[in-house]
Amino acid sequence: MTTFLCYAKCTTCQKAKRWLDAAGIDYQPREIKSENPTLEELAAWQAKSGLPLKKFFNTSGLLYKSMDLKTRLPQMSEAEMLALLATDGMLVKRPLLVGEDFVLVGFREAEWAEKLCR
Repeated sequence: MTTFLCYAKCTTCQKAKRWLDAAGIDYQPREIKSENPTLEELAAWQAKSGLPLKKFFNTSGLLYKSMDLKTRLPQMSEAEMLALLATDGMLVKRPLLVGEDFVLVGFREAEWAEKLCR
């Protein structure tokens, strides 16, 4: 089953949800703020995605900015970054779509269509 991690008040997440529904994609919704991803989940998703860990940070979020992570992240190890991401779902870029053999970070319609509408 594909898991759709989102934040209900996020307009990008709302747009992605409408797209998934219109495309007839089955998914299990998961609220990223109340069901924060664990360190183990984040490590597995990052490995599966092939993306650098910094792509998993919500760089436009208020928490990211208030913690001055733009300055701090470059000095952090991957283990420290994973531990930090696991502390608060609002630090994690959303939406996240996690399937059996893929992880999509953020909503880019063309990328999602290529992966899901084959």
